[in-house]
Amino acid sequence: MDAMDEWRDHRMFIEALAVLNSESSVVKFVLTDRLNPCASRLPGSDRVSIYAYALGPISKEVIKVYFQKYLETVSWVDGRKASSADVEKLTELSGGLPVWASTVVVLLSHPFNESPPHEILAEIVRSRRQVGGSDGLGELYLNALRRLFPSPDAQKYFRQLIGATIILQEPLSLVEFSKLTGIPSHLINKIQFPLSALQTRSPPPGSEKMIHPATTLFHLSFLEYVQAPTTDASFAVSVFDSHTAIGLTCLNQLATLSRSSPDSNYPLRALQRYAVKYWLHHVFKGTPRLNDQWLQTKHCSTLQMISDSHGRWAALFLKSLMLGEVDSILEEVRKEAGMVSTLRKLADRLREAGGDYWGFQVACLEVAVRIDGGDAEGWSELGICYSESGRRTGNLWMHEEAVVAFRRTSHLRPDPHPECGLSLKYVATALWSCYQQNGESIILSEAISFSRMALTLCPTLHPDRHLYLSNLANVLGDSYGHNGSLEILNEVISLYRDALALCPASDSNYPSCINNLAASLHFLYRHNGDIAVLNEAISLHWEALALCPVRHPDYPFSINIVINLATSLQHLYHHNEDVDALNDAISLYHEALPLYPVPHPDRPRLLNSLANSLISLYHHNSDIDTLNEAISLHREALPLRPALHPDCPSALNDLANSLQSLYECNRDIDALTEAISLHREALGLRPASHLGHSLSLRNLASSLHALHQHNNDLEALNECISLSHEGLALCPAPHPHRDSILRFLVQVYLSEFEQNGAIEALDEAISLYREVLVLCPPGRGYRAEVVQCLVQLLELRREVTGDDRDCAEVEDLRAKLEALEAGSSGIQPEERLSMAALVEETFDSESE
Repeated sequence: MDAMDEWRDHRMFIEALAVLNSESSVVKFVLTDRLNPCASRLPGSDRVSIYAYALGPISKEVIKVYFQKYLETVSWVDGRKASSADVEKLTELSGGLPVWASTVVVLLSHPFNESPPHEILAEIVRSRRQVGGSDGLGELYLNALRRLFPSPDAQKYFRQLIGATIILQEPLSLVEFSKLTGIPSHLINKIQFPLSALQTRSPPPGSEKMIHPATTLFHLSFLEYVQAPTTDASFAVSVFDSHTAIGLTCLNQLATLSRSSPDSNYPLRALQRYAVKYWLHHVFKGTPRLNDQWLQTKHCSTLQMISDSHGRWAALFLKSLMLGEVDSILEEVRKEAGMVSTLRKLADRLREAGGDYWGFQVACLEVAVRIDGGDAEGWSELGICYSESGRRTGNLWMHEEAVVAFRRTSHLRPDPHPECGLSLKYVATALWSCYQQNGESIILSEAISFSRMALTLCPTLHPDRHLYLSNLANVLGDSYGHNGSLEILNEVISLYRDALALCPASDSNYPSCINNLAASLHFLYRHNGDIAVLNEAISLHWEALALCPVRHPDYPFSINIVINLATSLQHLYHHNEDVDALNDAISLYHEALPLYPVPHPDRPRLLNSLANSLISLYHHNSDIDTLNEAISLHREALPLRPALHPDCPSALNDLANSLQSLYECNRDIDALTEAISLHREALGLRPASHLGHSLSLRNLASSLHALHQHNNDLEALNECISLSHEGLALCPAPHPHRDSILRFLVQVYLSEFEQNGAIEALDEAISLYREVLVLCPPGRGYRAEVVQCLVQLLELRREVTGDDRDCAEVEDLRAKLEALEAGSSGIQPEERLSMAALVEETFDSESE
């Protein structure tokens, strides 16, 4: 199925595919689409097994064969046909884009201009813009349009015709379309004939005499070109103006409806039926939203003249949309007193009816807020409508429209309005949704600000206060993930505690409150290493899991709890080598995995998590079979995360880490080489702006360091140092990963020093480890180890150089070390570790 994103109902189609997962894994659909279905979060895509592949340009060989074949069909004049050099140049200019190549052939073949084909070809070949460059396809369209419509009058009617067909919602006869647009029928035919040269599709058989929406006939790149702000004014189309004109025509058609005829039996002409169904759509797309501007439009005055027949129109509108019985809905609509209340009631009923009525629902509410711009409830309903659709489709524009509507609501409900806080919460939630789509920190800051204001206005005894607390904690949680601030994390935990204390146990949000608090405590443990914090997190996760048992794939929330709980149990094992905790984690994954067979989208996540648990078990028992099982699971998960899937870099990283463990076990250099290759691939999928870029840098550096230790590869060591410094720059203090990168770099510089005795490498290691000590606050469990290691580094430099410049610092550090060893958290003299052991740092697995 080609060009899925150009099909209006493609979201419904994807959603409908979900049922096949439980019936069969045999049926497969191959779709082409300009969107990444995994990243764009199409509805139902979380329940459909989707594999995304980047569709590259057509090869030059194929494009060349295409030109050689179809240029032979052109009616050349005087034997002046395309040469081999022309074919080569056209192939180069195409950039592998088939629509460019086919458009060239059509331009040469279509009898729309007096210029012979060889002159048109010469003009195209002279172009220096490749399609893959700045605007090669747009240049081709512009040249074609200039030849198709050379006169100002032809250009005027082209703009009017193409603008009207771009916004046309369904086919109309030539006569009806002429009435709708005001373009005379003979001129429509005159414009359509040359314009057909740019069509990439034919109308359905038997409907050739109908006027069809442009999206069904033309390539989307052409429609985007004529709407672009940079397009030549002679051919630029204003969709807003087209909606304005057709919206007014539709309102005038409504005025022609007979007021004496019964709703159910009124015989409508085709244009009247179109107006009844789509006037809302055209009016809201072609008029200003604010009430004071709306009042100045002809649409407003025309609608006022027919407002007393709103009930009759509503009945016809519903019957044009819904098949089956609508009498019960009509009864409710007829009771509404005016157009605004009718529109809001219709929107509410369309929402309850389900199905693909979102466009009509939002049109009802958009027109309602134009008529009554001071109605805060109407703006709020509009914002909710946009928000729901944004969550369902992952469309950033819808979330942005929700922000606009909710801002208007809050403006109309200033403090001390009783719902001022609720309006602010809506604004905050919509802004947060925008941030989750575009990652802009300024949007996140604004969401936090609105969440704080909303919470301030929510009374302590308000029954929904726990939701306000959770909303602020959720937004701050993203801020913590962005900058790693311990102060923010502590506030998040405090907010979640307060929310949990206020949330009734019977509330559907109660398990979520428990899980969120547990997850934030887990992050706190990773900051301070406090085992009591980790135990509390584990206890809370067990409680949440008991409320949401893993019984069936229809319980997606429980999978998050399973993975969070298992990860916490793994950290408990790493803290005190409690192998029972690790076995519990493995058992949880084994229990959940059969419930998520291929092609369930959660299966690869579970496979990776189970594999990471087995890696931890392998590090405990050194059982090579356990390690091989982990690698096998990672290999099974990787093909389920194609390159365009957002989790693909994580899957690559996890498999690479397990292969590096295999290398460390048996010195299998092939395993290490594959690990390096996988880490490079993961890094390539994470540009510098990606949050995981620094982690991929660190993992690749670790593998390169292992390669250097294996064969003294100096090139690998230099790349390792370069990557580590790049990662360090991306993690400024107080970033939680800075400490581990610093200690790893110390290890790398010591390797360089051991290899060639370069004192500069030892100096760099000492400088870095001084920063490690600064980042290790008093009271941290391993501070004594850090101090001891720095002493050893300084003493090593004195032995090598004979320079006593560090004596004072060494004595000061020894005094600190004695004080630490005397305390409960210190290490005993006989337990001192080797220097290499003290600075060695194992990077976290991706699942953490």
